[in-house]
Amino acid sequence: MSPARKRGILIGAALAVVAIVVAAVVLLVREDRAPAASGGGQGDSTESAQESPAQVAGRFLRLFDMGDLNTAPVDDPAAATTALSGTRAALNGASVRTSLGEVPTTPGNATTTSATFHVAWTFAGTSVWKYEGKLELVRNAGKWVVRWAMSVIHPKLEAGQRLSVAPVSAKPVVADRDGKALVGGDATGVAPILQGALSKVASGESSGAGATVTVSRVDVSGKPVETLFGQAAETDKPLVSTLSVASQNAAQKAVDGFGGPAIIVAMKTSGELLAVAQNGAAGNQPKALNGLYSPGSAFKIATATAALQQGGVSADSQVACPGSEQIGTRTLKNDNGFDLGTVSLKTAFAASCNTTFGRLAGQLPADGLAKAATQLGLNADFEIPGLSTEAGKVEPSGSGDEQVEAGIGQGRVQVSPLGAALMAATVATGKPVVPKLWQGLETKVNAGYQAPPAGVLNQVRAMMREVCTTGTAKALKGSGAVFGKTGTAQFGSGADANGWFVGYRGDVAFAVMLEGSNDSKPAVQLAAKFLAG
Repeated sequence: MSPARKRGILIGAALAVVAIVVAAVVLLVREDRAPAASGGGQGDSTESAQESPAQVAGRFLRLFDMGDLNTAPVDDPAAATTALSGTRAALNGASVRTSLGEVPTTPGNATTTSATFHVAWTFAGTSVWKYEGKLELVRNAGKWVVRWAMSVIHPKLEAGQRLSVAPVSAKPVVADRDGKALVGGDATGVAPILQGALSKVASGESSGAGATVTVSRVDVSGKPVETLFGQAAETDKPLVSTLSVASQNAAQKAVDGFGGPAIIVAMKTSGELLAVAQNGAAGNQPKALNGLYSPGSAFKIATATAALQQGGVSADSQVACPGSEQIGTRTLKNDNGFDLGTVSLKTAFAASCNTTFGRLAGQLPADGLAKAATQLGLNADFEIPGLSTEAGKVEPSGSGDEQVEAGIGQGRVQVSPLGAALMAATVATGKPVVPKLWQGLETKVNAGYQAPPAGVLNQVRAMMREVCTTGTAKALKGSGAVFGKTGTAQFGSGADANGWFVGYRGDVAFAVMLEGSNDSKPAVQLAAKFLAG
């Protein structure tokens, strides 16, 4: 074969190869640009036919949140859109947010799978309804799509059922000891300083507590089948508090009528809180429960308890009550300098002789007052569900002068209104008292205590009764058999003082504390108003 012929054959072969390659490229390009097959509701034409179940579920949920499933990857987009639009209208335009949960790994030849998702509907008034849903996915013409059913909207919805919303029932979310509303219902204005705590505990104890609406599933006729969110009118029960609306209103009315900061705490002598009230001037923090203050002469309840146990005296012992006396480096004076001479300890207590009790305190061991305070609950520590509390802080004295000051409730002695009421309850009942706010939710005792001996408390009770018949609180003679102790405690620079009355009547113990009143008489007057209410 000639060289020219050989070259012609090789060129022809090469051209043939090029033609084949070009044809193949053209074919591939045409196939790549061919539009994906589409079917009604099976997905947007721009979506890949190879979407995974997770991708399909995620895209469906994004469109679900937007409220339009016409272009969603679902097997019946018309029915889905109609049902979702009806649901949003029934829920008064509540907004919805979903998030994809678990999607199991699916074998390549699988035709069905499922996915979980989380739903949160937000209603006017900030009520949020949360639950977990489930999507069923199937292959349709080679693509994954969501299988539509009413259970997509809520897992308990069945064919023919729908959701219905209504304002929350008038039943209380939290009720008082007598079944009256404290939160929800007609509880407007009751226990304002405790509303946050009561609502918080209630919302943690019952599904939908505090909700502004109820959501139910209803049948085709509109008859309720089940309440899914909020309070069920017949089955849900309110959380029950130990508080008393009557006591709370009486306490609140008393403090609101005072011109300065005022606080009242009242409890059953068993420890069940009845009222926690403070007025606007006292601020919006619950000082009634954890504010620590010098108790002044109200602390003489503890000083007397210590002296009766450790000081070798009785309520009838004769003691000196001079108008002024230097004890150590401290000079103590009685109010307006009154001088009783020599009187019984009971009389000195009723008149609130600072000189008498400063001297008795100075004769006690360094830890004598702290021990008595502990026996009266002032160093106890409790965890009441929903509340942050502090009873008091009374430590052993670091010096003789410090102990003299502590004997009249000044210096480093600190007591809260709650702690003062707890002290009165302990004297009344003769047992350690655990404060409670709830029926069915227990208070945790982190540091408990043991009450003073019965013989000691019998004498303390007699002394506290004398205060209210002939002593500094004799204005309470018309309020029944009241036992108590007044107190005035300087604070800051000493120019101002808080006024106290701490006591009990029957099975109700209470403490009244007035910031900056500079006298205990207004506290006695508020105690009388509270007891009258």
